[in-house]
Amino acid sequence: MREGLSNLKYVFAPKSIAVIGASENPSKLGNVILKNLVDGGYEGKIYPVNPKYQELLGMRCYPDIKKLRGKVDLAIFAIPAPLIPKVADDCGKNGVKGLIVLSAGFGEVGNNKLEEKLGATVQRHGMAMVGPNCLGVLNPEKRVDSIFFPFFKFGRPNVGDISIITQSGAVGTCIADLASYYRVGFSKFISYGNGTTINDADLVEYLGADPKTKQILLYLEGTKDGKGLLKALEKVNRKKPVIVLKAGKSKSAGEAAMSHTGNLAGNYLAYQAAFRESRAIEVDSVIELFQVANIFSQAMPKGKKVAVLTDGGGLGVLAADALEKEDLEVAKFSRETTRKLKKVLPSYVNAVNPLDIVADSGTETYEKALKILMEDREIDSVIVIILFQAPAVDSRIIDVLVKESDRKVKPIVVVAVGGEYTKNNMKVLDSYGIPTYGYPDAAVKSLKRFTDYSLFLKDKK
Repeated sequence: MREGLSNLKYVFAPKSIAVIGASENPSKLGNVILKNLVDGGYEGKIYPVNPKYQELLGMRCYPDIKKLRGKVDLAIFAIPAPLIPKVADDCGKNGVKGLIVLSAGFGEVGNNKLEEKLGATVQRHGMAMVGPNCLGVLNPEKRVDSIFFPFFKFGRPNVGDISIITQSGAVGTCIADLASYYRVGFSKFISYGNGTTINDADLVEYLGADPKTKQILLYLEGTKDGKGLLKALEKVNRKKPVIVLKAGKSKSAGEAAMSHTGNLAGNYLAYQAAFRESRAIEVDSVIELFQVANIFSQAMPKGKKVAVLTDGGGLGVLAADALEKEDLEVAKFSRETTRKLKKVLPSYVNAVNPLDIVADSGTETYEKALKILMEDREIDSVIVIILFQAPAVDSRIIDVLVKESDRKVKPIVVVAVGGEYTKNNMKVLDSYGIPTYGYPDAAVKSLKRFTDYSLFLKDKK
């Protein structure tokens, strides 16, 4: 791993941070970043840098990076673009290993020479740079946070094992905000913008070797290194899933991508071919990206046979339709499973798949039926559809699902359709790592992506 890439460790886990362009003005990025580091509980040393101030937030403020007496691992830039190459050079001369350049005004607006100058400076000193024109990084474990959104507007995810690489800060923050709301944890968030010296391929490679990242989400508009990205995807996707959302598929969207980050969106068919060849998991929307990521907390399915357990017959039928559409199989219960189900279910319930235990069945019936389905070796995955509105169903169903999910025998996917009460229960299930969906089609689509990836890994062994 080249020096600039290996030095990303100083970006994600610095022992000291300099905020270049720190400010007392609440409307300035330098103020929000400084305040977020302090309020977020970053435990390392913080050095505000701005010649206008002597002190900021109770900390000594330095006129420039050269005046600092302590060692600085990471410098976060929130100053005008024309000033950055010179200050970056000063950082390199003073031993700074990592840079996050939030400022825009480079290649994305036609200032290619300025961006090239910055890139050359960074590479000459062997520094790792995220940006320019980005939101930078978030590492919840180390409390490193360069995102210039206030805490009350943008929820920070808890510590987890999902990492996200995004060209678009806006798209990335939407996903991270959803993760925070549903209590899904992140390992690392990286908004890399123009990707001048460290691009998408580099970041996929780095996170592929990161033991604290179990899966990678990638939002991509275009790339400057198609061959490098394909190589990285092929290498990493064999070890951990890479879930990709490609934007800029149309001509007009491609032009918008070019003006956004200065990256050519390229021919979408070429990207599709690369995703197929590497077996990266392509999704079609921000919501689906989040939904598919959530399912990887479950045990890997061994095949395509799916059981559907529901207390609402119509939703079970919709799930069966969706399974056939996605080329998954509605599992046929074994004789032993049928016998066991008839023993614990009311006489008027048909022990067939989809298994409709009807709306007057309570949590105990769900628990007995689910346990039997989990024991059937002819069933690879289970979709549990819950009408939380039913009088006989109470919050104990969450304990039942968590208990079975934690056994890691086979994946459990939950579908719950409803309003506020239902959504509150869904949120709790998501926080326990049980993927929960608002309608059967979404659940089945995610399960299909999960199953295909599991079978891909099986074939590679």
